[in-house]
Amino acid sequence: MNSAKMKAIVCTKYGSPEVLQLQKVPKPIPKEKEVLVKIHASSITAADTMMRKGKPVYARLFLGLTKPKNPITGTGFAGVIEAVGEGVSLFKVGEEVFGETVFGFGANAEYTCVAEDGLFLTKPLNVSFAAAATVCDGALTSWNFLKIIGKIQKGQKVLINGASGSLGTAAVQLAKYFGAEVTGVCSAANVELVKSLGADKVIDYMRSDFTQNGETYDLIYDTIGASSFSKCKKALTAKGAYLSPVLSFSLLLQMLRTSIFGSKKAKFSATGMLPVPDLKVYLKELKGLLETEQLKMVMDRAYPLQEVAKAHWYIDTGRKKGNVVAIITDFADISDVADK
Repeated sequence: MNSAKMKAIVCTKYGSPEVLQLQKVPKPIPKEKEVLVKIHASSITAADTMMRKGKPVYARLFLGLTKPKNPITGTGFAGVIEAVGEGVSLFKVGEEVFGETVFGFGANAEYTCVAEDGLFLTKPLNVSFAAAATVCDGALTSWNFLKIIGKIQKGQKVLINGASGSLGTAAVQLAKYFGAEVTGVCSAANVELVKSLGADKVIDYMRSDFTQNGETYDLIYDTIGASSFSKCKKALTAKGAYLSPVLSFSLLLQMLRTSIFGSKKAKFSATGMLPVPDLKVYLKELKGLLETEQLKMVMDRAYPLQEVAKAHWYIDTGRKKGNVVAIITDFADISDVADK
């Protein structure tokens, strides 16, 4: 019987950040073909806040009807393999790794177990644990939307709505990597940040409506779901596409309609629900960009594990720039975090 304990953030029920509690829970033991990771840093995302709220409500069919069935929050992690289960051959004790637990959650904790064929890789040496913990949120999702869903091409005009967030800061860099002309949309306070990431043009959404300025784009990637296909339609080129990771009933209807009629398309993808082998291919490609510094994770704030609820309050304000992390150990270098 396992008597060892660890600290973890537990979501006791759906609701405000107050439902998140620091608790001592059993330390996991790796099963066959699993590795035990001592977590140095883990991500805290907008998706985490939605899961905490149990929204959209239909998601509770997967998350748990009355409360989360996987109560330890967080999915993105970076740390060191402390132990391996029987039959593990792909990783060894002492290796630095980063990745995501996907629907296993459990990353806002001191330890987690993941299958050796799960969504994680050895960590790039030039990337901090704090930054590596965030890669599977914005960067992985944006890679899927731009390359796979949007089929981005060199020379295309691409607009990123919500360009200063986790998905947006990665998307600006990735769209430039693919050779696109990039326009970012954000608040005035974040214009210089988005320019520094390589955006050719930046629009302050409070001063100008990108759907009304006469410009057209091959891809409009609405990272925050703040607009809609209907509003963006006239800002799309003849064969342009509106991409959003935020599913709504209206977007679902537009996807169905545009799949049959018209040359302009509305598209959605639930990146986290894609097959792990596919996601791992994308993650390997992102790792290469991180190693060559063609992609950098934008870090906003870092919180100690016991203050994850404060991080949720901050993310709920809608003012997050890039990524937010929970710092689990002193080894999680936070020199690249703006607000330490």
